[in-house]
Amino acid sequence: MTIDRMVMAFAGAMILVSLALAVWLSHWFLLLTAFVGLNLLQSAFTGFCPVANLMRRLGARPGSAFP
Repeated sequence: MTIDRMVMAFAGAMILVSLALAVWLSHWFLLLTAFVGLNLLQSAFTGFCPVANLMRRLGARPGSAFP
């Protein structure tokens, strides 16, 4: 699995977890959903993603979006 797919999987998992926490615990967990969305948006324009950098350091295979 490439870094690109790992970033998408991680973002999707974080959004689903934060939505579940918002439903069951507190609506303030929707801020986590907003943070993930904003991070995805800025990485689309800048090419910088902290999760991608972490995965690269852990030895994941580079992809086309995050070489």
